Amino acid sequence: MPTYTLPPPTQRPQALPRTVYTVASGDLRPGANIACWPAQEGLEADLTAAVTSLGWSVRRGHEADPDAQHGFIDSQRRGIEVFKSLPPDAPLIVVTAVWQYSHHVLAGLRSHRGPILVVANWSGAHPGLVGLLGLGASLTKAGVPHSTLWSTDFTDDWARAGLSRWLETGVLEHDQSHVRELPALDAARPEVELGAALARHLRDDKAIIGVFDEGCMGMYNAIIDDELLNPLGIYKERLSQSALVAEMDRVPDEEAAAVRSWLDARGFTFHLGTDDATELTEAQLTSQFKMYIAALRISDDFGLDAVGIQYQQGLKDTVPASDLAEGLLNDTERPPVHSRDGSRELYPGRPLPHFNEVDEGVAVDALVTNRIWTAMGLDPATTLHDIRWGEEYDGEFVWVFEISGSVPAAHNGGYDRSWSMRQPPMYFPLGGGTLSGVSKPGEIVWSRVFLTGGALHVDLGRGHVVGLPEEETQRRLDATTPQWPIMHAVLHGVGRDQLMARHKANHVQVAYAPDAEAADRALLAKAALFAELGLAVHLCGDVDVK
Repeated sequence: MPTYTLPPPTQRPQALPRTVYTVASGDLRPGANIACWPAQEGLEADLTAAVTSLGWSVRRGHEADPDAQHGFIDSQRRGIEVFKSLPPDAPLIVVTAVWQYSHHVLAGLRSHRGPILVVANWSGAHPGLVGLLGLGASLTKAGVPHSTLWSTDFTDDWARAGLSRWLETGVLEHDQSHVRELPALDAARPEVELGAALARHLRDDKAIIGVFDEGCMGMYNAIIDDELLNPLGIYKERLSQSALVAEMDRVPDEEAAAVRSWLDARGFTFHLGTDDATELTEAQLTSQFKMYIAALRISDDFGLDAVGIQYQQGLKDTVPASDLAEGLLNDTERPPVHSRDGSRELYPGRPLPHFNEVDEGVAVDALVTNRIWTAMGLDPATTLHDIRWGEEYDGEFVWVFEISGSVPAAHNGGYDRSWSMRQPPMYFPLGGGTLSGVSKPGEIVWSRVFLTGGALHVDLGRGHVVGLPEEETQRRLDATTPQWPIMHAVLHGVGRDQLMARHKANHVQVAYAPDAEAADRALLAKAALFAELGLAVHLCGDVDVK
C-alpha cells in the first residue's frame, strides 16, 4: 500500500465563555493604515468599554504590528492566518473605523460559524461607515448571516441596547419598514411603456460595459457575474489598465492642452502648486487629460456603452488619479475628443457613463439611467457617491454623499462652479486633481443595484439636495475629505438608521430631474425597466408609482 503525506488537521481554540472576539480589516495601502490607526484604536476602546459594561469580555483576534505601525489585517493572506487562530463558533465583531478592503476578512467570515457583527463609528473623518456598508454588502452577496451596528462612541442607549441584544442572541435586526416591493404597474402609463420598451431594446440589441481590471479595493459586492448580467443584455469587455497607460503615452501633449483650454474657457478652477508630493501640478493634469482622451479612444475601439477604471490599486503607483477624467466622461457637456486620425468626434454631445472603482452595480444603474433620462429629454449626467456620513440640520437629516473626485460638473451647476484639487497623498501618491464642487439644490432619484440570494435586486428612492450655508458646507467637508465633491442629500421617507440597515453597498447612484414631478416620472420608468429585465425592485421611503 502506498504511503501519502497528509496535511495535519488545523487546530482551532475553544471559545471562552461570555467572550467576544474582534478583528479589524484595513486598507492595503500602508500610509492609509498608519494614518487611520489612532481612529481605529479609539473605536475599539469605546466598543470594549461598552461590551465589558454589559458583562462580557473582549479578546482581540490579532496583535498590532509595531513594525507596520498599525493593527489592521492588511491582506487576504493575513486575514486567513488570523482566522486560523480564532474559535470558529465564537461571537465575532468586525470593528471598522476606516475604509477597509472586504476581501481581507471575507475568506474567514465565510467559514466562521459563530454570530458576526460589523460595527462602525458614526464619523466622517475616516470612512468607517463606508467600510461597514461595503463589507455588509459583500457578506450579503456571499450569503453570510451577519448583523450591523453604528454609534458615535457606543454610550448612547440605542447602540447599547442593540449591542446587548446581539451579545445575548447573536442576532440584531433593524427597522426596515420603509422598504416595500414594487406593486403591479399600469402598463398604459407612458413611463411604464417607456421603461418596458427600453428594457426589451437592451435585451435585444445588447450593450457592452468596459471593465479596466475587475475588482477594486476588495469590493467583492461590486462584481456581478456574467451569468447574471448577460440575461439583461449586458456584456463585459475585460480590458487591462496597462493598455490604458499605453494609449495615454500615444496622446500628444497638444491634445491634452486642448482639454485644458476648453475647461479654462468655461471657468473651471485648478488649485495648482509646484510640489508634486503634496500639490496639484501641471504635469499631473496633463497626464489626467491624456487619460480622458485615451479612455474615450479605447471605448470607441471596442464599441463600449459604459466604462469603468479601477485605478486603485493597479494605477496608483503608475499615473495620477483617474477621477478628473471620470467626472468629465459622465457629463453631457465635456471637452471634445476625436478619433486618432481626427476624422470623427467620439461620443459627441452625450456622456460616456463611467462607473467609478469598476463597481458593476453602478455600471448597470448608470447605463439604465442614461437611457431613460435621455429618452425623457432629461439631463442624463449621473454619478455614484459614497454614503459617507450625515447629521441633522434645520430639522431634517442631511446626508454627506461624497466620492473621490469624479462627479459631472453639471451636478455642481456647471464648470464655473466646479474646481480641481490635489488628491490626498495618503490614497494617491502620484496626485492628480479632482472634479469637485457642491451639488446644486434640486430633486434627485437615488438607487442601488445589488446581489443577494444569487439574484439581482434594486432599491429605488426619491430625495432632494439642499443648499446649506457656506460655513456648514465647509464644516462637513473638513469633517470628511475636503478635496472631494459633496452632495447635501435628504432622502424622502428614509431615516438615518433605516438607510444604514438596508443599503447593500458603499455606493449610491444619483441623478437629477428638473422638478419633483419629472423625478417621479423618471423613477417610475426606471422601476418599469428593471422589473421588465427581471430584477427584484424595491421602493424605499416616500415613492409614488401609481
